Amino acid sequence: MTKGILCLLSPLAFLAASCGSQAQPDNDAATAPEQRDGFVITDLARFDSPWAMVFLPDDGQGKTAMLVTERTGALKLWREGAKAVIVSGTPKVDAGGQGGLGDIALAPDFATSGLVYLTWVEAGAGDTRGAVLGRARLVRDQGSPRLEGLTVIWRQVPKVSGRGHFGHRIAFAPDGKSLFLSSGERQKFTPAQDMTTNLGKILHLTLDGQPAPGNPFVAQGGIAAQVWTLGHRNPLGLQFDAQGRLWDLEHGPAGGDELNLLSPGKNYGWPLVSDGDNYDGTPIPRNATRPDLAAPAISWNPVIAPGDFVFYSGKAFPQWRGQALIAALGAAGIVRVGLEPGPDGRPVGKELERIDLGTRIREIREARDGTLWILEDGENARLRRLAPR
Repeated sequence: MTKGILCLLSPLAFLAASCGSQAQPDNDAATAPEQRDGFVITDLARFDSPWAMVFLPDDGQGKTAMLVTERTGALKLWREGAKAVIVSGTPKVDAGGQGGLGDIALAPDFATSGLVYLTWVEAGAGDTRGAVLGRARLVRDQGSPRLEGLTVIWRQVPKVSGRGHFGHRIAFAPDGKSLFLSSGERQKFTPAQDMTTNLGKILHLTLDGQPAPGNPFVAQGGIAAQVWTLGHRNPLGLQFDAQGRLWDLEHGPAGGDELNLLSPGKNYGWPLVSDGDNYDGTPIPRNATRPDLAAPAISWNPVIAPGDFVFYSGKAFPQWRGQALIAALGAAGIVRVGLEPGPDGRPVGKELERIDLGTRIREIREARDGTLWILEDGENARLRRLAPR
């Protein structure tokens, strides 16, 4: 990978850069805070079909900054009180359907390396495409941020037709020495059970994109060596809880959205079982019929159509600590889920509340002060901050 020189702005330089012609206040997004259902909701910016966001380290000026991906292909650097600036050096994406520019995450050593990891969809031969994982160095230089040395380190295999079920969420291991990546089954069903492909799997990789040592199927070699768990449909959320346990959140078919505690080597059942049915109405055997397969902690029927989730740990809403807060597309808000040990000791989820926000929510993140930040789905979508009243 080409090694660019990380240009870190001093707080003063960053402030000056933010006052240039590209960084004027975004008056289109600025509105008076709304008080609603126990929240003070502030609209901060607007984006075109945003998909993911990640907070950047404190710049010393008390202003929140973040990177936001737009499915159509743009990566933007936004700083509170200023207009978002386009980051150059991004990959060419095959945007359409559910695909385009996807997730983004800061490397565990971002403070010194400046590396960011991102996922996107790239075109293949003919009418095929697949998700990829890449990394690059973020350079924030004089108000013209850019990526340098962008390198692809992992690909979905094989590339197939269609524009759905890419998954491609990133989660770094708590020790910062490896990463986990969700890979959807690309609406092809059977790859989720096929160990010669990495579709329909949760993968465990080194920071260079290679199979991580100690993976459950490493002895099989090849693609199987990447696999942590199998039997997944469209996993759009991937998070560690406070106990260091890895969870995934995924779309079911007509019913059967799932929140799963992931254990290495386990099979989560798709397409053999589901708590939903096929879109054409044909039934799918339920999870309970196959005790040999891993069952979800909670499933939904009808669906909530999840976008992503976080495990809350902050001070702004202390009563929610340890709970899963789900950005819901179909449920048009935030779904709050509590988790308690079941009879066998494994966590069982219980839906506690639906916070109606009146529109599809794609992404949710917890800020350093414990407030919740959400991205709406679609064109002209709002970035919003939810604080307690």
